[in-house]
Amino acid sequence: MTSDPPRGDHELDDRRDGRDETANERADRNWEELLQELRVMQTGTQILTGFLLAVAFQPRFTDMDEFQRDLYVVLVALAAVATILALAPVGMHRALFGHRRKPDLVRIAARIVRLDLIVIGALTIGVTMLIVDFTVNRTAGLVALVSALVLVVALWIALPRIMRGRPRTPGAGPN
Repeated sequence: MTSDPPRGDHELDDRRDGRDETANERADRNWEELLQELRVMQTGTQILTGFLLAVAFQPRFTDMDEFQRDLYVVLVALAAVATILALAPVGMHRALFGHRRKPDLVRIAARIVRLDLIVIGALTIGVTMLIVDFTVNRTAGLVALVSALVLVVALWIALPRIMRGRPRTPGAGPN
């Protein structure tokens, strides 16, 4: 077991979150958390993209009306954008590796992940609508669209805002 070398006061964390970490240590931790989020997002995106790509080769693909085909093309484009956004932080990391830019990388990658969540939300909502529209009817597809949109907004936007506004549970450690 080795001990960490002593740090000067200028290296200690000045945040009041109970953590004693340098800016580089915080960047390393935040980068690892971002990578975990990207892994989950990438899996979901791969499943949706695979589904969309397989749809075009199904015999009933030609049964789609013009609206459904247009929606399908938009969804394929969203799937491509989601994939590109999910891979961007990894590409940036590779390009910046060894240049001591991890805090900048984490800040920019976090913004890209937020943008990717918007694209994945739109993709998920759109795929839900397409499936319901094609298998049931347009009205049911629109109901599915609104329902999925409400669910995404409630869970991805409203709930985190509500949680931020509430006091933390006593004894809970820092995030």
